[in-house]
Amino acid sequence: MLVGADTLGNIPDVLNAYGISIHRHVSGRNSAHQRKPDRLPAGTDLLILFTDFLGHNVMKHFRQLASSENIRFIACRRSVCALKQSLTGVGLSERTQCGNCRHACPGKPRRP
Repeated sequence: MLVGADTLGNIPDVLNAYGISIHRHVSGRNSAHQRKPDRLPAGTDLLILFTDFLGHNVMKHFRQLASSENIRFIACRRSVCALKQSLTGVGLSERTQCGNCRHACPGKPRRP
């Protein structure tokens, strides 16, 4: 689940590279999104808070929800670099696609 940011830009591509799909995105600006839920959606494994688009009280509320439901969360700026650094910091790594890749990288066996 993503909280913050009006538009996501390249964020979905970065998350896909880590094997993460977006279950729900709450921008925080829409008045319907400003109501604080009493729990996170079912199936949420990771909560990502974009700090440059959220107020302190909203961040605190979502962090408390994640902690009470034993869900990992990260808080970072809405930038590809900050997101990658935070994902790596919690032990996630980018998935490589060498099996399907057509590029001839050094050290990679060549496909016939």
